[in-house]
Amino acid sequence: MDFLIENKGFDYSKEEIAKGSGVSRTTLFKYWMRLEKFGVVKVTRIYGKTKLYTLNAESEVVKEVLKLEFELIKQSMEEAVQTKPVPVAV
Repeated sequence: MDFLIENKGFDYSKEEIAKGSGVSRTTLFKYWMRLEKFGVVKVTRIYGKTKLYTLNAESEVVKEVLKLEFELIKQSMEEAVQTKPVPVAV
């Protein structure tokens, strides 16, 4: 999911998703049916036997994951600002 989130708006074959996410094809195919079942991915186009997929932004599961990611980033930014030393004028 990280790969698809980072590349939101683009579509990829399963092969490209496996390569881009750094997981083996076997592992991807092991969990792929769940991603489709829960509506995490959707088909964007088909050419020949190849289907291209993208993150399904309408999925409630995806919306919740994106909210979580946003909140974690927000908290990390707030922590970074709090721990950053204030520059002293000389």
